[in-house]
Amino acid sequence: MATQDAKPQLPRAHTDEGLRTERKKSDQEYAQRQSSIEEGSDAAIDKARGQADEALQTARDTADGRRARDAAPEESEALTRERASEDATLQGERDTADAELRDEREERMLALEALLYLERAETDLRLSGERANSDEALATRDHFMGMVSHDLRTLLGGIALQAALLKRGAGEDEAGRKATQAADKIQRFTARMNRLIGDLVDVASIEAGHIRVAPAMQDANALVKDSLEAFQPLAAAQGLTLDVELRGNTLMAKFDHERILQVLANLLSNAIKFTPAGGKLLLRVEPVDQDVRFSVTDTGPGIPSHQLAVVFERFWQARSEDRRGLGLGLYISKGIVEAHGGRIWAESQPDQGSTFLFTLPGPPATAT
Repeated sequence: MATQDAKPQLPRAHTDEGLRTERKKSDQEYAQRQSSIEEGSDAAIDKARGQADEALQTARDTADGRRARDAAPEESEALTRERASEDATLQGERDTADAELRDEREERMLALEALLYLERAETDLRLSGERANSDEALATRDHFMGMVSHDLRTLLGGIALQAALLKRGAGEDEAGRKATQAADKIQRFTARMNRLIGDLVDVASIEAGHIRVAPAMQDANALVKDSLEAFQPLAAAQGLTLDVELRGNTLMAKFDHERILQVLANLLSNAIKFTPAGGKLLLRVEPVDQDVRFSVTDTGPGIPSHQLAVVFERFWQARSEDRRGLGLGLYISKGIVEAHGGRIWAESQPDQGSTFLFTLPGPPATAT
């Protein structure tokens, strides 16, 4: 069976895309602002030149009016040539000034682009260095966590084994019964600690983008029946009714049996934990388009609408004072489901219970 690593889009991809977007937006805003400034400057220059031309023409018209009666034709022609030469000289000076202004603007723009390039290159270099340091720290953390989790599980296994031996050797008297009860508690505590260690390792894998799943095409109904057998006694002990709704004898889907069993365990554990005695739970699986949809519905207090968007975040707790876990179950469930190519979400109304749903890929459509 092939094993694959999940490849979710990492936060860095969002960061890089956001940085590119912000830089592009900044460049566009600067270009628009610079264009507006230059347009205003050009308009002011054109206005000043227009006023100068008008004043010059008025002065020439006045001078022409005074000379009109006495000037000889030769003088008028000479004056016309002189004015044409002056106009040509003025236009040349203006063209030169315009060219110098364009060159100055282009040099300023090139200098700004070079400065921005250097600043952004330095920013990228620092970001790359920080990420390299972060990757190294994460790799060290993961390696350390792997060693510690292995050692802790070995120790917990030894504790559980010793508890089992105590139970086996306990007598039938009062002292033996107390020893058996104590051994049962030790086994429950070690099992809970083992689950917490597993959750922490899964969280690290999800954050690193390589939680391992081994999906295969198999019967989803059989998986649901396994979950029912495991949790029906627990639900009954809490005064709850746990029913199951299956569609057909078999319902094929592509999933990792143990991983999706872990997801259902998280959802059913939450439903049992937050549903008052006398309530009902329903575990349903059904085909929806090309997918297979699982759902766990309870008759608990429900979840406020403003919390539905955050229930799958790390360390989320329905009640801040509730410390019966680290608040990682739903976060891990989301990572597992998404690693299968599915999605998970919650629907709820206050005082009307909650439904947690997730989808998994169904069998490929047959060509017709």
